[in-house]
Amino acid sequence: MTAENPDELIFLPLGGAGEIGMNLNLYGLGPRGRETWVMVDLGITFANASQPGLDVLMPDPAFIVERREQLAGLVLTHAHEDHLGAVPYLWERLQCPIYATPFTLSVLKRKLAETDFADKVEIIEVPLGGRFQVGPFDMELITLTHSIPEPNAIAIRTSLGTILHTGDWKFDPSPVIGDTADVAALQKLGEEGVLAIVCDSTNVFTPGDSGSEGDLLESLTGIIAGCSKKVAVACFASNVARLETISKAALANDRDVVLAGRSLWRMNDAARENGYLGDVPAFISEEDAGHIPDDKVLFICTGSQGEPRAALSRIAHGDHAHLTLGDGDTVIFSSRIIPGNEASIGRLHNELVRQRVRVISPNDHFIHVSGHPARDELTRMYQLSQPKISIPVHGERRHLDAHAALARACQVPKAIVNENGGMIRLAPGEPGICGEVPCGRLALEGNRLIPWDGELTKSRIRALYHGTATVTVALGEDDKLCAEPVLTTNGLLEDGEEDIVDAALDAAKKALMEMKAQDRRDDGKVREAVRIAVRRSFRKNLDKKPICSVHLIRL
Repeated sequence: MTAENPDELIFLPLGGAGEIGMNLNLYGLGPRGRETWVMVDLGITFANASQPGLDVLMPDPAFIVERREQLAGLVLTHAHEDHLGAVPYLWERLQCPIYATPFTLSVLKRKLAETDFADKVEIIEVPLGGRFQVGPFDMELITLTHSIPEPNAIAIRTSLGTILHTGDWKFDPSPVIGDTADVAALQKLGEEGVLAIVCDSTNVFTPGDSGSEGDLLESLTGIIAGCSKKVAVACFASNVARLETISKAALANDRDVVLAGRSLWRMNDAARENGYLGDVPAFISEEDAGHIPDDKVLFICTGSQGEPRAALSRIAHGDHAHLTLGDGDTVIFSSRIIPGNEASIGRLHNELVRQRVRVISPNDHFIHVSGHPARDELTRMYQLSQPKISIPVHGERRHLDAHAALARACQVPKAIVNENGGMIRLAPGEPGICGEVPCGRLALEGNRLIPWDGELTKSRIRALYHGTATVTVALGEDDKLCAEPVLTTNGLLEDGEEDIVDAALDAAKKALMEMKAQDRRDDGKVREAVRIAVRRSFRKNLDKKPICSVHLIRL
């Protein structure tokens, strides 16, 4: 460090700021350009119907990949997909040590086992409440509560101040699984002095508190008691506490519990491996469910967000190999609707209703509590930690703005609204956004990663909305047509629209006839002239702009 190039403390989100999910957070310490970095979380999100053929999206880590030698490690706050799901896809680009608590590592190792580099990953297990060093960063885990075991905030102590990174959290007085939040540690940290808090914004519009997992048991037990035939409960696979709550409600009604969905079984194995679900009898496999009477069975299913390949959707459409639902059965959706999934969930509800299945959602009964803090919990967090700076994350822009206003109302001197790619200097001097770095998304397409807004995706979307047309043109030695052109289309024409085909072929022939002789000897000019002519014909006759290509043959 020199007077001209002093150490700086930097926060840089590349995912999860301005959106919910796909978290990637970077903290840098040192002279500008020579910082040491630590990464907190590396998650995914899921594509929607506007991105055909893509299932998984993740942050583009190009900024830190270029500085890989300066990356000291990756710390995972918990085991949700939007916080660790990108590790199997991106670790080879980063090649840094990974730090996490036992349950989170159990989930991660199962994912890494499906790669060919699992034995190369340096994994450091950190106990709950553990304190450890990652480069110049003194990291301390603080136990909080959430909808998965072992959620952690991180106190990041540096020479320029302490940051409290909350991860996903709430204050649950009876969390069913795991300990209650370590309020004493938060208060002690606040008394020591917190420079900045980087905090979850998901439920900033929800008044009061988020409710307790422990309060759900009585409600679910009563609802299931009123069901005379099969019962299915859809929930997030990672919500291990909900698995226990549902199981206890089922047992209170003399029902055996069947797990439907591979992700549920993976989470069950990871939970039991770490001592969770110890009071819950072993679950029954889908293959054995047929032996249980309808009034004695309960299915716990994946697919609460209407995912088409999840267990509940396959059951609803009659495509599941072992499980069925029908007249008089009940499905309970024990989860919130993630923004953007309303349409897919609505379609699933409709399909179940067509099968005369009773559908119960959180709008009907008390069957779900959120894992994120409502306004009273956020206020309490600010009272405990007493930060000088608030940086809202894990929310869309409207969430971030509302959270910043709440922080100011809690007497936080500075609240900074920032989105992915915004670099914030926390210290020294006046904190604020000090630059922008390129950020984007990568998409899993088959077995490769591509830019989610790249040409492949754009072409696929254009083809989805406008179709495709391929013209085959054969030219002889005299550079003139020696056969009639042939047109092949996809997603563009209905049967009986030969006149549209004829018009496009006439346009192609006319374009060739009007070309200069020397231009017809240039393959590139021939293809372009025919392509433009055919595309214009379809635009004129169908008001469509298909992707057009030309197959040129010279004989």
